[in-house]
Parts: sequence; C-alpha cells; structure tokens
Amino acid sequence: MAEHGNVYVDMVGDLFHPGHVALLRAARGFGERLIVGVLSDEVVAGYKRKPIMTLSERVAVIEACRYVDVVLPNAPCRVTNGFLDLHGIDVVVHGDDLTADALKEVFGPVADAGKLRLVRYTAGVSTTELIRRCRASAPSSGGAAPS
Repeated sequence: MAEHGNVYVDMVGDLFHPGHVALLRAARGFGERLIVGVLSDEVVAGYKRKPIMTLSERVAVIEACRYVDVVLPNAPCRVTNGFLDLHGIDVVVHGDDLTADALKEVFGPVADAGKLRLVRYTAGVSTTELIRRCRASAPSSGGAAPS
C-alpha cells in the first residue's frame, strides 16, 4: 500500500532503459501519483556529459511510462522543500547510487526533513553502459566506407 500521495523523482532519462523503469516502478510504490522532474541538457552537462536525446525526446519517453503521472521538464538540480510545497510533493525517491556528498548537495533540506527515500540502484545497465555497447558494436572507422 502506498504511504504517500505525491512522489517525486528527478532524472536525466537519457536512452531510457530498464534501470529507469525499475526506479520509476519502485518510486510509484511510495505513493498514489508519481511526478518526474526531467533535468535540462545544460544542468546535466554541468556534472556529466550532455544527453544524447534532447529534452523533448526524454520527456516524451518518460511521459509514456505507465508508472508516471506528471512530467516536469527543466527540473531543478537541487531539490528544496519549497519546490516540494509548490508541487504538492510528499516524498522524494532516488537511487542509492549517489555519494553522501552528492545526496547532501542535491537533496540536503529534503533529507533533513525526512522526505527522502532511497531505492536500490539497478546494476549492470546504465546510459553510460549503453553508449559503451554502441561504440563496441559500431564498425571501425579506419577502413573504406561501404558502398
């Protein structure tokens, strides 16, 4: 049984994969409605690489996930209690893959208020791993182009 009304997850959602689905499924279990904030290309490029998919492509795929009720494009990188109040959010869910420093930076006030829940990160599949697989399967660029 869900313990809250509105649950929030923020994510990049690039190359949407089973790990993303597992996170959204787990988050939905904490409440009646799942609100997903999608980080902008600029925010993401500030701490890792620029996403492969555009913001509108990522939003479209995440909106299509059956666990998601609302998508907020251009979500803030730092989640505050004011943001939660503005959107009527009761609890925030994130994967347990963040360092303690990253958790404090992004979710500090929310965690201090007891509104952060961590769920197990899905090992073995990530956007970085999918990019690696694509590169590994691509033909070598050293030879002549096929005709």
